[in-house]
Amino acid sequence: MQAYVVGGAVRDALLGLPVKDRDWVVVGSTPEEMRARGFRPVGRDFPVFLHPHSNEEYALARTERKSGHGYTGFVCHASPEVTLEEDLLRRDLTINAIARAEDGTLIDPYGGQRDLAARVFRHVSPAFAEDPLRILRVARFTARFTDFSVAPETLALMRQMVAAGEVDHLVAERVWQELARGLMEARPARMIRVLRECGALAVILPEVDRLFGVPQPARHHPEVDTGAHVLQVIDHAAATGQPLAVRWACLLHDLGKADTPAHVLPHHYGHEAASARRAREVSERLKAPTECRDLAEMVAREHGILARAAELRAETMVRLIERCDGLRRPQRFILMLAAAACDQAGRGKPGEDPPAARPLTRWHTALAAVRSVDAGTIARNCSDKSLIPQALHAARVAAAKAADKEGR
Repeated sequence: MQAYVVGGAVRDALLGLPVKDRDWVVVGSTPEEMRARGFRPVGRDFPVFLHPHSNEEYALARTERKSGHGYTGFVCHASPEVTLEEDLLRRDLTINAIARAEDGTLIDPYGGQRDLAARVFRHVSPAFAEDPLRILRVARFTARFTDFSVAPETLALMRQMVAAGEVDHLVAERVWQELARGLMEARPARMIRVLRECGALAVILPEVDRLFGVPQPARHHPEVDTGAHVLQVIDHAAATGQPLAVRWACLLHDLGKADTPAHVLPHHYGHEAASARRAREVSERLKAPTECRDLAEMVAREHGILARAAELRAETMVRLIERCDGLRRPQRFILMLAAAACDQAGRGKPGEDPPAARPLTRWHTALAAVRSVDAGTIARNCSDKSLIPQALHAARVAAAKAADKEGR
């Protein structure tokens, strides 16, 4: 029995990055021997075991044969006769097909170190085409490793996979998982670009794909279409360390602009309602978590008015805070403001500093003022209980006006 560290742990160590988890492949062993050594079986589809002390995963060397569509359509074969090179051959990219022996020796039969030096994502073998999930993984890797590019032959193979309909067989949960992980990387816009270049974006997120080529309003930079604007917004969300819900909302906030009739362009009158509807539809289709779905819908519906804070009356602002449940859920409201600030930052000319987001500070001030109103005291002092909602609203508007005056 021989054990080797494989995959991301070897790759990241060679790149000088921190190694979080180590995966091992075991050559020349059997499930019976692994259990006899104290390893605990956990794999359902192929033999994977947990080390009795470290709890790291050890998988028996295996080969795979395509048996159907999608990423689950495989027959796996694990036996003591499967070599390390055969196991590495089934992996996605050359940089993930490097193994390290327990004495530190590197086994690199497919040129992974060469591609690490060249900063290239290259598929190991034509078997890459058998798993459409690998398209999303490559796109996600480009968002994480921002100085890497996709090899032309790998991008061509990804296009062929899309054309063959393989991406159509991906299930929503796995698509969401990969998109969510990619959005949390340093440059999520790179993931979207790669998905678009290979044609996969039109399959998994057609609503986002439709935004490219749709002009922005005339007051914005004409060279930045709506798709490019959205990419600026999600990258700004990443640069400012926003949580997943904000980044997802940023990706979906302008979907309704693709529905604008051609004769109206470059204006987009009232697109927010369509954007909110489509944001919910996309979130539900991909089974996004509730907090991501709700924030995306709210940001899509309200981002236009949020950007006009400087010209709004205090009463209008209070009504929006009430409508968005900002009193009971202030943290969600603050996340909406964060997404709106990213939207503002994505309206600049590429290469220039983003526009100042000063108007959004007025929303923070108004929210704090409205939340400072003591609802209990007002309710107790109201002789006609049916008038409590009206009295509360009036007190909140007065507090917002007072805060506005103080802030000038």
